[in-house]
Amino acid sequence: MSKIPLTVRGAELLREELQRLKSVERPAVIAAIAEARSHGDLSENAEYDAAKERQGFIEGRIKELEGKLANAQIIDPRHLDADGRVVFGATLDLVDAETGDAVRYQIVGDDEADIKAGKISVSSPIARALIGKYAGDVADVHAPGGLRHYEILDVHYL
Repeated sequence: MSKIPLTVRGAELLREELQRLKSVERPAVIAAIAEARSHGDLSENAEYDAAKERQGFIEGRIKELEGKLANAQIIDPRHLDADGRVVFGATLDLVDAETGDAVRYQIVGDDEADIKAGKISVSSPIARALIGKYAGDVADVHAPGGLRHYEILDVHYL
């Protein structure tokens, strides 16, 4: 399996979710299954079916998170020496060439992406267009809404 790029914060969030699933969610669903079993006939017990389905989801998510963390390549942007180049983990100040709107994005892993928080996935069209460029360069982004042009004002490694 290939390495999954994550920022330090992204890895922390996955570890926190994994810990919560193992220490809170898993015991709660086990208790719910035991409670539903105590009600008797399992063939028509909706509470039991729902608890078993929830247990399957939790166990699947635990396995998924453990796999991602085992294959994670954790990158701390503060320790990068990219000479001002746009790389994974970099925070960028951009301006839309057509509208003049200024935005700030950090390029993060797929699991960390949250456009409202200014975090874009490394596999998104905009990140792919920006990777490898420098401050002052213009990136042509083939977005779902059409071709966009972004000028890179500054590159930070925060």
